[in-house]
Formats: sequence, C-alpha cells, structure tokens
Amino acid sequence: MGFFSLLSRILGLVRDGLISGTFGTSPQADIYFSAFKIPDFIYNFLIAGGLSVVFLPILSEYMNKSKEEAWKMINNTINVILAVLFVFAVICFIFTPQLLQIIVPGFNQEMINEAVSLTRLLLLSPIFFGISSLVSSTLMYFNRFLSYSLAPVVYNICIILGIKFLAPSFGIMGVGMGVIVGAICHLLIQMPAFIHCGYKFQPLFDFKAQSVKDFFVLALPRTVAVAGQQINDVVTTGIASTLTTGSIAVFNYANNIQYMPIGFFAVPFSIAAFPMLSKFWAQSQSKEFFDNLSSTIKQVVFLVLPTAMAIFVLRAPIVRIILGSLGKNFSWADTRITAACVGMFSVDLLGAALIPLLARAFFAIKNTKTPTVISLISIGLNITLSFLFVNILQQANGFREFLTDFLDIADLSNVAVVGLPLAYSVSFIFQALFLLWFLYCEIGDFGMKNI
Repeated sequence: MGFFSLLSRILGLVRDGLISGTFGTSPQADIYFSAFKIPDFIYNFLIAGGLSVVFLPILSEYMNKSKEEAWKMINNTINVILAVLFVFAVICFIFTPQLLQIIVPGFNQEMINEAVSLTRLLLLSPIFFGISSLVSSTLMYFNRFLSYSLAPVVYNICIILGIKFLAPSFGIMGVGMGVIVGAICHLLIQMPAFIHCGYKFQPLFDFKAQSVKDFFVLALPRTVAVAGQQINDVVTTGIASTLTTGSIAVFNYANNIQYMPIGFFAVPFSIAAFPMLSKFWAQSQSKEFFDNLSSTIKQVVFLVLPTAMAIFVLRAPIVRIILGSLGKNFSWADTRITAACVGMFSVDLLGAALIPLLARAFFAIKNTKTPTVISLISIGLNITLSFLFVNILQQANGFREFLTDFLDIADLSNVAVVGLPLAYSVSFIFQALFLLWFLYCEIGDFGMKNI
C-alpha cells in the first residue's frame, strides 16, 4: 500500500505539474478546480464521509454470523447506493448553474458557463467512485489491498493522458474526460479481486433492509460532519474566487502538495489499521486494539514530523520542480505564492496526518458522534479564521508585514490567499488534539505516555 500510494502521489504531482504547465494560474485553472466541488460534495456527503467508514465494521459483524447473508447485504447496499447517487447527480445536473453562482461568486458569466459544462461532465464520477468505495471496503475485509492500491494509480494515469492527448483539442473539457475514464477504471480494476472474494450480482433492492437502516443510522453523524467539511471547502473556494485570479488554483496546488506525505504515510497506515481495529473491537480484544493503535500512531509521527519540517524549509524548490518544470505557464511569482501556502500547510502537517487514523479509531468502536462534533467545531473555527486572516492580509498592518517578510512574499500583491492555509493549519491542530483527548477519555490509556 505504501509503495502504490507513493506512486499514486507522484503521479498526482505529475498531473498537477501538467495542469499548471498547461493552464498555470489562469481562469481555466480556477474553473477546473471549482468544477470538482459539486461532484465531490455528492461523493463525500453520501459515501466517503459516512457510509464507507461504517460499512467495514458492519460487514465484519455480518461475516462473523453468515457469509451468505453478508454477500446479500453487500449486493443490496451497492444497488441502493447506486440509485441514490444517480438521483443526486441528476438533481445537481439540473441546478448546476444556480449552485455555481453560490460556490464561486467571484466568477464572471463566461467562466460560470464554462464551469457549468465541466461540472456536468464530472457529475458522472461520484457514481463510479461511490460503488468503487464499497468494493474497496469489502476488499479491505479480506486483506486484498493490491487492487485497492492500484485504483488511484490508474485514475491519475487516465487524467495525465487526458491532459496530454485531449486537452490540446478540447481544452479543460479534455481533462474532464480523462477524469471520467479514470473513475471508471478505478472501479473496474478492483472487480476481478472482488469477484474472486465471492461476489456474484444479485438483483436485491430493499431500502427497508435492516443493514441499510444500520448503515444510515451509524453514518448520519459522520455525514453531517462531511456536509460541514464540504461547506467549508465551498466557503474557501468562494473566498478565493473573490481574490486575485488564480487564487483558487494556487490554494489547490499547495493543498495537493502538502497532502503528499499524508497520502503516502498517514492514509495507508490508517486504512491498513482500520480492518484490524474493527475486528479487535468486535471480538473484545482490547489489548490488541490498543497495541495496534499506539504502534500506528507512533509510525505516523515518526515519518510525518521530519517530513513536514523538510517541506517547510524546501517549499520553494519543491513547488518549482513539481509545478514549474512541465510547462511555461507557471511563473516565478506563482511559485513564490504557492510555496508560501505550502509553508503554512506544513505547520500542522502532523495534526492533519493523525486525523484520519484517530477518526477511524472512533469508527472502529462505532462512535461516529464524537469525531463529528469535533469536526464541526473545527470547521466553524476554520471558516471564521479564513475570513479573519484574509481580511487582515488585505490591509496594511503588523501581522501582514510579519507574515509576508517571514515567507519572503512582501513584494507580491496576492498575499491574502495565504490566510486560507493558515486558517486550515490552526483548525487542524485543534481537531487533532481534541480527537486524541476524547479518544483517551472514551477507551482509556492506549499508550499515550509511550507515544
């Protein structure tokens, strides 16, 4: 998982490098990143935030009782979720223009029109990703991580091919075509292993099934938190759309770079630990649960902390190599402001890396309410600080002078965008610390002193 996660993140950086080299920080780059907001909202709201994280613990219980009933449950859940995703996608397709007016108030009408077309195309992606996520959760139960790990690699390859071969003829829509092909391949590459584990299609479709009720009851708190996170992303995009053209692209480029160590270290560790944590808790093996959780936390800290320090120190050359070496449309000024954003993100890279693992620890013990409340408070803090920091950085004052001198961007005009990653870092620190504390209160000492 670590190897293919690294490969996926490298391909993701190549993807961003090609996008920055092709579109730079132009309006098309802003349109590209903005067009993902509605499809991502559907996927994260319905699948990634809630259903996928409660699917594995419930699947473990069904498998312990009866494999036949477990496969019936899997079939029914996939069919029900497919129908729900389709309905949401159709509704959003119809109201895309109105939704984008809210999400990116700083866009002119020409940019809105182009964003509408791309968004409608990308609305196909949550349908394929939604089913793929449930397939992935099932493969995790059987410890079949290879197909799961290959899926994002194939996804990024398809987008890269779209940029290289379709974007010259179709512009930003060509990149969108690569995204859809990648989403389809993300599902298809996992299907052979899924079938080998025992999957056979069954035309089951029961909204009233007990398993469906259990999923939605357990997923509801987490779904609320994800809805809040998506609103947070929309607000961030909206604020960035009112700043200098290219601010949305700068923020997303920096966010993707800082996510590389999270995607390489934190996410694979948390995903690999999640099935074991769920099984240990379901079988009342508390010592094994504590040992597994403590060991994983220590590995994440050991790997991410020095990485965060290195990224902060080397932020400018990292940005230049990744985003400025694959084309001529990413200027030195773009490099400097993006590097400043990367520097602000790296301040709390450790906290951001621990959040996925700590949240899954709560999910494994079937407590979705506590991380939801903490997440919502963190989101509220982030939105408040985003407005505050951006407003402060738009005016001449001591804080702006200190921060811009510290990041060596005092001579740039678009420094206000740095307030967005700074707000994220503060809120991530808050969220990680509170998750640690409340998990300690919930399950007892899992080796905090040793950690």
